Amino acid sequence: MSKADQIFVDMCRNIIDYGTTTQGQRVRPHWEDGSSAYTIKQFGVCNRYNLSEEFPALTLRRTGLKSCMDEVLWIYQRKSNNIKDLKPHIWDEWADESGSIGKAYGYQVAQKTHYPEGNMDQMDRVLWQLKNEPYSRRIMTNLYQFADLPEMNLYPCAFNAIYNVTQEPNESRPTLNMLLVQRSQDVLAANNWNVCQYALLLMMVAQVSQMNAGELVHMIADAHIYDRHVPVIEELISRPQYAAPRVSLNHEIHNFYDFTTKDLIVENYQHGPQVKNIPIAV
Repeated sequence: MSKADQIFVDMCRNIIDYGTTTQGQRVRPHWEDGSSAYTIKQFGVCNRYNLSEEFPALTLRRTGLKSCMDEVLWIYQRKSNNIKDLKPHIWDEWADESGSIGKAYGYQVAQKTHYPEGNMDQMDRVLWQLKNEPYSRRIMTNLYQFADLPEMNLYPCAFNAIYNVTQEPNESRPTLNMLLVQRSQDVLAANNWNVCQYALLLMMVAQVSQMNAGELVHMIADAHIYDRHVPVIEELISRPQYAAPRVSLNHEIHNFYDFTTKDLIVENYQHGPQVKNIPIAV
């Protein structure tokens, strides 16, 4: 059975059974009908996924892996903050009339800084460091820039990706690992989406850096389930679980900027039915 399924089930069960509620508190999110969107939440959730063992896609329901890849490329490869450059429509309600989400996500990745080695944006710096100083403890991207927050249509949720290289015994190539830090997460709508996104990013960066993809560690400060999502979660985590799918990349790609969703290979993805019409709090 998929380890990602079990991690998800345990996390949801723990939040529902032992989490704290925001019921009656002054909260920002609201439902489409205008009522307050309360949550059951847990602070400081940490989940670990070993990509050398399996790809962490849920089988309880299908996660759209090509859409996940397209969004992560939108941020870190195309470095865009405009939804017109993105196929999925997940950002539509936060975009202005021109399609921009403000100085968020890809905009931040694209900002260049002067280093002794030259001017580099955040992603180019990561790729340069992994090639030239792979054992540095300073390899990361950070999308949460306080000076630009007023000009972001939505504050970044998953904002900090820290890369770390290890040399495993009996392995000829180094292993690339990632710590993903997320300030807030709607567990039903976004948990496995974010996990799969950054697992794919880790796989792509590892491949072009001539490394093995290792562990993705996901830290969530505020992991929450909305009150109207609880019955959906209860049904979802009671479903049968299947073996994880086999997920790989086109091995002929050696430049991060050459990847497209056509280079994603998904095999034997058995899963339960999709959950439809999930209400989204904004």
